This record gives sequence, C-alpha cells and structure tokens, in this order.
Amino acid sequence: MDDRAFTKLTEYLQQVPAIEGTVGHGAGDDGRWWVKFTINIDHQLAWQTVQELGHVLNYLSVNERLPMSFHPVSPPPYMNGGPAEFLSWVIECHDPEFKPGTCVKWLEGRLPNPVADLEQWEME
Repeated sequence: MDDRAFTKLTEYLQQVPAIEGTVGHGAGDDGRWWVKFTINIDHQLAWQTVQELGHVLNYLSVNERLPMSFHPVSPPPYMNGGPAEFLSWVIECHDPEFKPGTCVKWLEGRLPNPVADLEQWEME
C-alpha cells in the first residue's frame, strides 16, 4: 500500500487533542494495514480520546462491527519504563478492502467536530 493512502488518516489523527508525536503506519503484503501513535496520558482528554476511538473503531455496532481494532501496545514495562514513555496505541485493519480513507470518514462522522476544537470535546 502506498504511503499516500495514509495521508488523510495520519493528518486527521494528528489533530486529535491528546494524540502527540508521529503517527506511524504500514501495511502487510496481504493488504491489511495499521497506524500507531502515542496518546499523552497526562492530557485532560487522554481517556476520553481512548474511549471515543474505542467506541468507533471497536464497538460502534454490536451487529456490524468495523473490520478493525484499536488497542494499546507496549514493550515489556519491566525492561523499559512506564506508560508515559512506552505505551503506544494501534489501529489495525483486518480487511484489505477497508482503506485508511474509509476509516477517516467513520471517525469524522462520529468524533467531535471539528476534531481539534477542545470545546467540542467537552462532556455535558
């Protein structure tokens, strides 16, 4: 998969308030793809970001789930350090027909809009 296929998704994720740093990405020979990023666990919206992404990507509908998963990944903590430095998050797509651009459309339609506006993330 060409790097350009990830441009819109990486740019979108970089606008999410608690996501920081580089958004990495890749794809296997079978067409399944992934993006990996860091969430600043000290950010006021860190856990809300996790909750929002988890809802849309893992559990939007009980009957019609998206062909992907959102979850934490980490090297062994006892060898490296704590979550502020070594905890990352990954979105993995399990269906080569579901492209990164389609993922953006699902996120845009369900996350606060505009995604970079902190006021839109306020809970009532």
